[in-house]
Amino acid sequence: MNLLLLANSAGPGNPVSFELLPAITAFVVFGVAFGILAVKVWPTIAKALDERNAKIVGEIKAAEDARTAAKAAQAEFEKSLANAREEAANMIKQARADAQRIADELKARNEQELAERVSRANADIESARKAAVAELQAQSAALAVEVASKILRREVNDQDNARLVQESLQELASSRH
Repeated sequence: MNLLLLANSAGPGNPVSFELLPAITAFVVFGVAFGILAVKVWPTIAKALDERNAKIVGEIKAAEDARTAAKAAQAEFEKSLANAREEAANMIKQARADAQRIADELKARNEQELAERVSRANADIESARKAAVAELQAQSAALAVEVASKILRREVNDQDNARLVQESLQELASSRH
């Protein structure tokens, strides 16, 4: 009780005065609270903070990995795009070469067909000319026979006619050469 009287003697209004019982009580309560907090609360808080730190570090690492993967994917995409452009350019070049080759083949085929048609036309013209010459010779021979028969005043028979035609053709052929 002395302690209590001693603590009250300083007076309740002096804030600097030291009272032993409230100080000890405060130290004990503080020690018990600190002990309970140190044993029960601080490990839980520290564990939660460590887990949160690990989660944040993991997320940062995952973000860095994702960024690295995105850069690699972008580089791969750009490489694929460049390859696709090069392949498309090669395909266009090949298509142009094929088109030129086909055009050249068609041109050569058309020229050959034209040459064949010209050759056939020339052959047709030559055969028509020969037929016309032969017909002209036959008409000339018939006319000559008719004129000769009038001159001779007699009728030429078929044998004489054939012989005269043959002779006329031979004379005409020999005069051409």
